[in-house]
Parts: sequence; structure tokens; C-alpha cells
Amino acid sequence: MKKNNLLIKTTLASTLLFSGFTTSVLAHDALEYGVSKEAEFVFDADAVERLEYNVNGSKNLKFLHQAASVQISEQNGIQNNTADVYAHKGYAYLGTHTINGANGGVRVFDLKDPSNPVEVAIFANEIPFTWQEKVIVKSVNTPHFKGDLAVVSVQQTSRNNANRPESIGGVLLYDVSNPADPKKLGFYELDRRITGTHELYLTTQGNRAILLTSNPYADYYTHGVEKDFQIIDVSDPSNPEKLWQFDPRDLDEVPQDFNGYHWFTPDGKTRPVFNHSVITDHNGQFAYVSMWDLGTVIFDIKDPENPVYVGRTDYRDNQKGAAHSAALARGGTVLIETREIANPVGEGYESAYGYTRIFDIKDKANPVLLSEFTTDLTFDIPPTPVGRTTFAKTVHDPKVHGNTLYLSYYSGGVLAVDITDPSNPVEIARYTPESSNVWGVFVDRNYILASDMGQGLKVLLKNKNNKN
Repeated sequence: MKKNNLLIKTTLASTLLFSGFTTSVLAHDALEYGVSKEAEFVFDADAVERLEYNVNGSKNLKFLHQAASVQISEQNGIQNNTADVYAHKGYAYLGTHTINGANGGVRVFDLKDPSNPVEVAIFANEIPFTWQEKVIVKSVNTPHFKGDLAVVSVQQTSRNNANRPESIGGVLLYDVSNPADPKKLGFYELDRRITGTHELYLTTQGNRAILLTSNPYADYYTHGVEKDFQIIDVSDPSNPEKLWQFDPRDLDEVPQDFNGYHWFTPDGKTRPVFNHSVITDHNGQFAYVSMWDLGTVIFDIKDPENPVYVGRTDYRDNQKGAAHSAALARGGTVLIETREIANPVGEGYESAYGYTRIFDIKDKANPVLLSEFTTDLTFDIPPTPVGRTTFAKTVHDPKVHGNTLYLSYYSGGVLAVDITDPSNPVEIARYTPESSNVWGVFVDRNYILASDMGQGLKVLLKNKNNKN
């Protein structure tokens, strides 16, 4: 089916801190910026404990309260910084980024006492010159494996470097049925010309385990041989098998001479297209693929060998796309799309940092825009060139719990947004730790987790008097 659609210590009062971050960061559109996303300051464990706890209420706004702030441990005298965060069965899993040489692996924290998280394991750091941004953990039951399976994104710090022949990107697969003792099961390797897998998702379909990968610029770097979005069968984690990959040229609006990145659109613009992220619904029926300026592309993946393109979001002519991440609400009938824009200016485009869009997707072939959620950060653009190089004011990742949308916002921390009426989202809380640089957010029934690139793991409770 085709469809024609178009630090060390600063005091943060009630305002947000931006001046401490002249971010040099990997994200996002790495080809546009040619830089990597790192924390300007990475605090050691002692410094994290010395950060102010109550600075004019900035850590206790409305119902979000910091119960714990714990830095990941040093390894061989090296302090890594954190990337995304995930939780499963009472354990937090933190990916790590590139500072101080990368290879920080995935850190596992026991959350039995949310006010005192304890780091109990490190894994997936065995491939040299790589970083491990994202981890997803699911309980799976296949003919080959039964237990808790972790899939970990692996990216090279220097793509296709002849002096680093053992460096390669892809996905590591681990048995974390005992989170304190992870066991390596397998590795899905990518062509060394590809940086690696940036984000990923794991789902199950009956007795099959299905991995969805986002490999930015794979199409561009391999001249169309490999594609950015791939579906992998990991039912046997020791033997991952590629089932299918998406070629954007299959869409009517993308010409056959598309080079894997530069999309010459009908409105006369040249827009970047690559896969940054992917999620599924809870039943593994549909995939939501963040394809930057091609929008959030929706596939029916009930038959993972033969997915069917359903529809996609699109943008106003004066609006940068930058579909970065997605989340679902209302039983999969509402789509949250976050757009990471660090360069808020550009000829022919509105001047704005990245903000959030909310769609009605009852008819997935025709997403209907319900609202756009902006903040005080969105249009606060300093004079160039400073305003062209910072990620501090753009939205990053979304998560939904009930009628509350949680957004990670770098120096803005974590925002909570009431989406009871998705046509009228309302900010109801904001958690902004001192010297904040929050990458990821994850919602569990009992707590909200945030990963701060410079400070490690944050555990937030909805009621500051609740210590359980």
C-alpha cells in the first residue's frame, strides 16, 4: 500500500540552567551537526551527593519529588555518563554514552528501596570503542529461550575506522533473568560502514521474540544495501535473523534516486530522512518508526516477514520534521511524537526548538493532528550562533502513564503533562534538578526514573511524603 501524504556546582533557582551546556552531542541529526551529544560536566558520586536538594522548590514542584540521585560507578578509574533508562521487575537498566572513551556498558540498579538504588551489575561493554545507549528488557518464552531478555544498542565511536578493526555496531543480546548476573547470548552485527543501532525495541508475537532496530544512515552509508529500519527475529537469541527492512523509496513521495538521507520534497525543500527510533504497541501489532522529516511512519507488523505500510505523520511547509521518538496513549489510539531540534533557526522554517505533537490515530492511515505542546523553552532562542548549537531547550523522549505524559527535556529536566484532553495538553509538574541534563525518562507504577547524562540515575516519587 502506498500513500501520498505529505558542572561543577551552580545554583538553580526557579529558572532553568542553560549557560553550563555548550553541548557537543550525537543525536539527532549527526550529519547536520557533525557533533556528538555529551554532558558538559559529568559529576562523580561525591559531587552528586553535594548538589543542592532544595533550591527554591526546583526539585519539588507539585507532585514530583526526588527520592534518590545516584551516579553510576567508576570502572577502572573512568567515570562514564548515562544515556537512556528502562525498568523491569524492580530493576533499572541505564545505558551509557560516549564521554571518557565510552564502553560504559549497561548498568543495573536494584530498586527494592527506591530511595537507595544499588548498582548490582554491568554488562554489554565488551566490544571496543563502542557505546551502549539503549536497553529494552522483556520476558519472553520461545522454543529456544525462556526468561528475561535484554537487547542493547551498540554504536561505534568512530565509524568504520581502519585502526579499530574490532569495533562494530549492532545489538547485543543478554539473559538478565538474574539481573545481578547477566549472561551473553548473541550479537546482531551490522556492516562496519554503519555507525550501529541507535535505538531499538523488543516485542513478542506468540512464541516469537521480535527485535525492531533503528540504524541511522545505514541506507546512506551503504548506498542502499542496508536500510535504517530492520525487523529481526531473536526467538533464538544466539542466532538473530533479519526478516525485513524498510526502503523509503517504496513510498510514492520518495523518488527512486533517494540517496538514503536527502529527500527532495514536493514543496521544494531538501529534508533529512533517516530512522532514529521505533516502538510498538503492547501486542506487537503495529510499529511506529521515527523517520525524521518523513514523520512517524506506521507499519502493520502482524506478519513481520511482510509488514504493510499504513500511514505517516507529516509537517507544515515551514516546520522542521525531526520525528525523534514516539509514545502511545488511549489504548494505541493517540500518538505522541517528540521532535528533537537543537538548531531552532533556518531559512524557510519557523524559529523554534523541538516540541511535542499529539495525533488521533484511530485511523492509522490518516493521523489527525490534535495539538502541539510547547513550553517556555521552545521559543527562547538566544542570538546566533549560540542558539544554533544547543540541545538544552528541545524536547527529547516521551513516556505515557494513564493520562499523564512525561517528557525528558535536557536542561528542563522532566515535565509532566496532563493529556486527559489530548487536544489541550496542560503542564502539571516539572522536575528540574540542579545542573540538569536529563536524557531519558521511564514510568513505572511506583516511581518515575530519569537518566541525567552528568548525574546518573534519578528516582522520582509522585508524592514527596511517600517513601515506599
